[in-house]
Amino acid sequence: MSDIWSFLLQTLTASGVAAVLLAVKAMLRDKLSPRWQFAVWGVLALALLLPAGRGGRYVLINWPLAVEFLRSLLTQEFGVLTRVSAPVPLPHPAGLPRTGAEWAYAVYLAGAVLLPAQYAVSYLRLRLALRRGTPAAGDRAALVRETAARYGLPACPAVEVEGLSSAFICGVFRPVLALPAGGETDEKVLLHELLHLRHHDAAWGLLICLLRCVHWCNPLLWYCADLAGNDLESLCDQRALERLAGEDRRDYGRILLSMANERYARAPGTSSMANGGRNIRRRIQAIARFKRYPAGMALVSVCAALVLAGPCLMGVRAQSVYTGQDIALPQRLRPYVAMASARTTPCTTYAGAFDTYAKAVIAENPVYLAMCSPLEGHNQLWISSRLRRASRLETWDAVRMPHLEPFSPNRQSGYQIYNLRPVEGGAYEGLLVLKTDNIAPWVERELPPWDGTVYSRYLALQPLRAEKQGNRWVVLPLEDFQVVQGDERATGNLGLPAWVYEAQCGDFTLRMRYQTNSWVEESYITQYHLFGAALQPDGQFTGGYYSTDLTAVYTGAPEKRREIKSVGVSCAPMEAGGERPELRHAGIPGTSGSSSDGSEWGVRDDFNWAAHGDEIPLGGGGGGRSGGTEAWEYQPPEAYAADFYLNGEKIGELTLLPVEGGPR
Repeated sequence: MSDIWSFLLQTLTASGVAAVLLAVKAMLRDKLSPRWQFAVWGVLALALLLPAGRGGRYVLINWPLAVEFLRSLLTQEFGVLTRVSAPVPLPHPAGLPRTGAEWAYAVYLAGAVLLPAQYAVSYLRLRLALRRGTPAAGDRAALVRETAARYGLPACPAVEVEGLSSAFICGVFRPVLALPAGGETDEKVLLHELLHLRHHDAAWGLLICLLRCVHWCNPLLWYCADLAGNDLESLCDQRALERLAGEDRRDYGRILLSMANERYARAPGTSSMANGGRNIRRRIQAIARFKRYPAGMALVSVCAALVLAGPCLMGVRAQSVYTGQDIALPQRLRPYVAMASARTTPCTTYAGAFDTYAKAVIAENPVYLAMCSPLEGHNQLWISSRLRRASRLETWDAVRMPHLEPFSPNRQSGYQIYNLRPVEGGAYEGLLVLKTDNIAPWVERELPPWDGTVYSRYLALQPLRAEKQGNRWVVLPLEDFQVVQGDERATGNLGLPAWVYEAQCGDFTLRMRYQTNSWVEESYITQYHLFGAALQPDGQFTGGYYSTDLTAVYTGAPEKRREIKSVGVSCAPMEAGGERPELRHAGIPGTSGSSSDGSEWGVRDDFNWAAHGDEIPLGGGGGGRSGGTEAWEYQPPEAYAADFYLNGEKIGELTLLPVEGGPR
C-alpha cells in the first residue's frame, strides 16, 4: 500500500471478509467448537495479508470499482489504476505530501508507525519489570514443574513480579512465565498459562496486534481483533476444561475472576492480550455451558472454514461494465462510474480485447475503449471523449474515428478479425474488418467459383495488436483506419491481405493465397438491464474460417500464349522440408475442387487473356468451424506441395513456400 487509495482498497476488502465472518460466527456461535470459532479468523488474517483486488476480483462488494470511482471523482486522475502491491504500508514514492490524498496517507502512515511504537514501549516496560523480578524458587517453582509434568505440557522459566494480579506468558522466542509476587498461584491458573505456552498463543496475539496496527483507523477490524483475542482465550479455556473434571471445572470459573490483568491487558507478545475484565463474564458463561465436541466436528469445522475461505479469499471477478444508462445515480456521477467500471474490469483474453475494441468502434463508446486501452492513455481518452460534459452516455461524437468519415460502421454486421496470428512477446496481431453502412458501386470481376457482377460495400480496415500489460489485455492500433471497396461474401474476402505462397515452373508462377478470419457468432451481443440494453464486451471467438485462392501467373513471352491449351494444379499443405503428400491427379480440363484436408486441384482451358491478363484463376477452397473454436487452429501451413500440369501433362513437382513479410 503506497497511497491512501490502495489502503482503502485493502482495508475495505478486508472489511467485507470481516462482515461475512461475523455473520457466520453469529449463526454458528453455539454450533461449533471454540477451536473453529478462533481458527476461522485465519480467513480474515489471510485476507489482510494478501493484496486486495488481485485480477479485478472483489469480496462481497465491488470495492475496486468503489475506490476507483472515488479516486477519479476527487482527483480527476485516470492514468493510474489503484493497485495493492503489498498488504503493509509503504512510503509514498512522491516524497513530501502535495495533495489532499497524499496528506491523508501521511496521517495514516503516522498512525501506522506511532501505534506499533506505543506497543513496543509497553512491551519493553514489561520486559524491564520482569528483569527486576525474582526467579521463582522453592514450592512455586516445584508447582510449575509438577503442573507441566501432570498434564504433559512444556515448562519455561518463571519470574515473580510485584504488582501483578495474575500469571501470564511473556515472549514469543524466549518465553517467561510471569507470576504475582507473594501469595500462591492456583494449579488451574498455571494449567491455563502453560496451555498458552504449548500452543504459541503469544505469537498469535502478536500477529493480531500487528494487523491491528496496519488497519488502526478501521473500527470494524479493531472490533474483530478484540473478538479474535477473546476467542483465543475461550479456546484456551476449552483446552483447560477438557483436562479437568468434576469440582475442578466448577472452581475454574471462580478462579477465572482472578485472572483479569488490566495493567498489562492486550500487551503484545504475551498471553495477557485478552485478559481484560470485560471479557470475563462471557467466558464464565461459556464455561457453564462446557461440553465435549465429538471427534467428527473437527472435520465439519475444517469443511466450514474451507467453504468460507474460497469466496472470501478468491472473490469474484466483475463480469460487465456500466455504460451510463444502467446506473441509478445522479447524471453528473454516471460518467465517473462508467469509466471506473471499465478500468476495473479488464479484458481477460486477447480475443476479448479484440472483441471489446471492435465493439467500442462500432458503438463509438469510450467506456469500452478504456476497457481495452493502455492505462496511460486514459487521461487523454477522458478529455477527448468529453465524458465530463456528456449529457447522455450514449452520445459519443468525440470518439468517432475521423478517418472513417463520412463512413459509419454497420451495427448489424458486426466485425471480423482477419489473419489473426501469434507474434513475439506473447502478443497477437490481426486485421479488424468492419462493414460500413455505405454501399459501393457494382463491380464486374471474377471471384471463383462464380463469375459476373458482385454486389459491393465499403469496408473499414485497421491492423491491431493485442498484448498483455499486467493483468489486462489491451489493443494497440498499428495504423489508422482505411476504407476500401469489398465484396459481400459472408466468409473470406480475398481482396484483403492474405498469406502468399509461390513457386516457379517454366513460364508460370504458381501462387496460393491463404486467409483466415475469426468472429463472435453474434458479434453485436446485447445484455439487457433494468434501464435498457447495452453491448456486452470481452466476448470470446466462437468461429473461425480459412479461405484459399489458387492461381497460375504466366510470365513467358506473349506470342507463346497460343501454345497453351490447359493449365492445371493439384496441391496440399505440408510441413516445410517434410514428407511430400500424395496429390490428386489434375489433368481433366474444366474440373476443380477441394478437400477437408486442405488439398485443392483445378484445371483451366477457357482462357480469356484480354479479361484476366496473365493471371489464370484455378479455383479456391476453405473451411471452418463454429462453437468455441480458437482462431489459432487456422494458422497457415508451412508450405504447399504442388503438381503442375500443362496441356494435360504433369511437368513439375513443386514446393510452394511463403513469401516473407506476412499477410499482404
